[in-house]
Amino acid sequence: ERLRPVDRQQEAERAAQEVRLLVIADLADEFDAQARGIEIVKTYADAGKSGLKIEGRDALQQLIEDVKSGSADFTLVLVYDISRWGRFQDADESAYYEYLCRRAGIAVEYCAEQFDNDGSPISTIVKGVKRAMAGEYSLTRTIAPSWKRLKSGG
Repeated sequence: ERLRPVDRQQEAERAAQEVRLLVIADLADEFDAQARGIEIVKTYADAGKSGLKIEGRDALQQLIEDVKSGSADFTLVLVYDISRWGRFQDADESAYYEYLCRRAGIAVEYCAEQFDNDGSPISTIVKGVKRAMAGEYSLTRTIAPSWKRLKSGG
């Protein structure tokens, strides 16, 4: 069966935010939820976490658990951008968490991205590329300082 995004024509949607503490203000600026008829009912915030692994990201783990258990009281998850969902080295990991939400009837909206997360082939391709880029960016930032020290003999 083909998964469909949640109907956006509802008068007001209940939404949760999955953000890191530092981007809450950015999220509010980029995506005016109130003007779009969206009520923010819960915020899952992992303060200052790298996003490389789900371990240590207690809020993201709680979001996924709420979705899987059926206790989520919202129909939409707002995420600042693809990289904030996770900079996992396996790009399929963040795709899997998004899939869990969609399977439970909960849409994921990337507020600062320039595409609609509508399940279209173009959206799927763009998300895959951006997920891989986010993982590569984090890997490069992790390896580069070590490589420089190694090259300099330190």
